Amino acid sequence: MTSRSARTQVVIVGGGPSGLLLGQLLHREGIDAVILERRSADYVLGRIRAGVLEQGTVDVLERAGVATRLRTEGLVHHGVEIGFRGRRHRIALTELVGKSVTVYGQTEMTRDLMEARAVSGAHSLYECEQVALHAWDGPSPRVTFRQHGVDHEIACDFIAGCDGYHGVSRGSIPAGRIRVHERVYPFGWLGLLADVPPPWQELIYANSERGFALASMRSPTRVRCYVQCSLEDRVEDWSDARFWDEFRRRIGEEIADRVTAAPSIEKSIAPLRSFVAEPLRFGRLFLAGDAAHIVPPTGAKGLNLAVSDVYYLHEALRDFYRDRSERALDQYSARCLRRIWRAERFSWWMTRQLHQFPGDEFARRMQETELEYLFESEAAQKSMAENYVGLPLEPVT
Repeated sequence: MTSRSARTQVVIVGGGPSGLLLGQLLHREGIDAVILERRSADYVLGRIRAGVLEQGTVDVLERAGVATRLRTEGLVHHGVEIGFRGRRHRIALTELVGKSVTVYGQTEMTRDLMEARAVSGAHSLYECEQVALHAWDGPSPRVTFRQHGVDHEIACDFIAGCDGYHGVSRGSIPAGRIRVHERVYPFGWLGLLADVPPPWQELIYANSERGFALASMRSPTRVRCYVQCSLEDRVEDWSDARFWDEFRRRIGEEIADRVTAAPSIEKSIAPLRSFVAEPLRFGRLFLAGDAAHIVPPTGAKGLNLAVSDVYYLHEALRDFYRDRSERALDQYSARCLRRIWRAERFSWWMTRQLHQFPGDEFARRMQETELEYLFESEAAQKSMAENYVGLPLEPVT
């Protein structure tokens, strides 16, 4: 890869978990792929992101051969709690639908994938600038980029756009060929990471008069907690002391009394939005992960959707190279979008029920009615559990 031109079967644009997982799945099928990443490896590994994995995601990681640490260090949760008006109700996931979720940080998943790719000897190129996609609508696409002052070109059969919401892949598609659906919410999440044992056993989503809060964790010694905040807030406005004080006020007295105000390792504010691009295939270019969709984090679906995207795409590419069949390639967009829209619906529902929408009295009353119904109805709880643990992956038809 020191030459100015090269050839591979698949170029994966984006070296985050989506691109890395696709590369690993393709490698195990004997398909050559090169990963191009704009940032450094250290930067990618340092990003703090999601940590709740559906059972289907765990199964895909097992298939990819990168679940050894996950099996020993992941925290299996059989339920999740919803707090409202000072009381909490547990949604018994395993009892209701026979499945669980696993808490395992995206950073750790990324580390596992990077290590597996290093062992495989497959190419991952970091600090790639001026990445451009060419001829993706025909049979001979290619990608150009500059790395460390040297211009490169890679010819390929397919391009996988796994480079996120702001990436070049979706940006390369003319506006007239893509539809975009978006909902921006009038608030954000302030997240804090701290090294302290969590005084809760399972995730707690709390709806309080002061706003939403989430008690989560990344390990038995590390918590990840969130509070709803204004989009005008800055991280600098929130000292650790202010964050923990507000978190205690929202999470409920029983938990608040046991919360330790530990120093933050990281704090950040993330705006909430719903976003879907349609379709996801453009000739030999395929979109996956955040390049294709964004969901509010309330439903814990973002990373899980990215995993299902790349699993479907790896199946389609496997069938093409093994059987010369394009059936799964042709179905890729529709298969992904059915799952995406169902996850968007669930994430939208969770967001509507658990956050404060200032000035919307109707929304407040609907929250009260919906959450009371959820607490009282096993059918409603089963519906929530079915969506929270993740809908099953669908086969190629």
